Amino acid sequence: MKATPLSNCERRFLLRAIQEKKRLDGRQCYDYRNIRVSFGADRGCCIVELGRTRVLAQVSCELVPPKPNRPTEGVLFFNLEFSPMAAPGLEPGRQSELLVLLNRLLERCLRDSKCIDTESLCIVAGEKVWQIRLDMHLLNHDGNITDAASIAGIVALCHFRRPDVSVQGEEVTVYTPEERDPVPLSIHHMPICVSFAFFHQGTYLLVDPTEREERVMDGLLVIAMNKHHEICTIQSSGVVMLLQDQILRCSKITAVKVSEITELIQKALENDQKARKEGRKFGFAESIPNQRITTFKMESAAVDTSDVEEQAGEIIAKADPPAEVPVLHTPGTAQIGEGLESSWGDLEESEKEEAAEEEAESEAAAFECEKVETEGTSTLRETKSGEPIVLSDSEEEEVVILEPQELPRKTRTQSSSKQENPSKKAFNKRRRKKRTSR
Repeated sequence: MKATPLSNCERRFLLRAIQEKKRLDGRQCYDYRNIRVSFGADRGCCIVELGRTRVLAQVSCELVPPKPNRPTEGVLFFNLEFSPMAAPGLEPGRQSELLVLLNRLLERCLRDSKCIDTESLCIVAGEKVWQIRLDMHLLNHDGNITDAASIAGIVALCHFRRPDVSVQGEEVTVYTPEERDPVPLSIHHMPICVSFAFFHQGTYLLVDPTEREERVMDGLLVIAMNKHHEICTIQSSGVVMLLQDQILRCSKITAVKVSEITELIQKALENDQKARKEGRKFGFAESIPNQRITTFKMESAAVDTSDVEEQAGEIIAKADPPAEVPVLHTPGTAQIGEGLESSWGDLEESEKEEAAEEEAESEAAAFECEKVETEGTSTLRETKSGEPIVLSDSEEEEVVILEPQELPRKTRTQSSSKQENPSKKAFNKRRRKKRTSR
């Protein structure tokens, strides 16, 4: 783990606050942070929150051959994992020194303390036993991972149920939860870890240190104990030398804290079991608050529909009659709809009249165009009296006049398309409009 180092100013500030017996979150020296336990929908899944430190635990099982040296005992496997999601300084896919120490401590706390009866996990001696696997994942790191992981591990093991099994001769039958109720694990006691941080060579002591307090501490003492005041394991780390009186004082504090945490765990397990039997919300669904946008339930509102028809009739009777829509009988318009008078005939007659007018205008325009063209050609012939030759096939082509060989310099071109008659322009415009309307 590569955490960002604290500056000298921050370090001095934290040490000065500890000397004055003050903590950043307002707790006293021997106070624990709030603990919250949430269960998943499946058995053996839980999330433990110790302040802002969160650990997810999941228990699973499978049938495996036993170990050769212990043919009548089941197999226990524990694994704790880190990821950068919990803290930026945590590296994925790498066994850091802190992770190795925590895994070893949890194994001594849960496996070596014999809190689980491994002989009850045996199905057929020397052939098949149950392997219980406890996987824990750190979701958020805010200090004291050891205590949060130990609480999450024991809670998940107590909450887990393995399938029921029957043995007939050499045949082993595993029943589903629908066929037979799952069986809980045989747990003798609940070992829980409590961490103590020492400062100024053991002069000052803090319970449940946070992540910032862990950076400036001189040493750490972890004591695992059950509610019967039986010490399961002790681990000391750091550069501080502890005296006997300091260890005895920490053990007395541990006994009190373990009793409180054990009572909280048992109450959480009872509430979850009761909610599952009664069919109420259980698991992570409890974290969804009511009266919010994310709620899945709304209170039903009664709606009276007995006299809906009568009320509708009264409203219609009291309403004002619709206003009359004026109808304009003008050529070229049509009216369609309820309360309106259709006038398709007027529209057809207006179209016929427009078509007749356009045909008359087109004939007059064509006659004028022909007259103008004949006058233009006659004037050309009269001016040149036989000498020029005029070629004019259409109105859009150019008129070319060929002179005799004696006069080659007298050649001129005349375009009739550049000078169009105004009547011809009007005729072309009406013809285009008629085509688009069709």
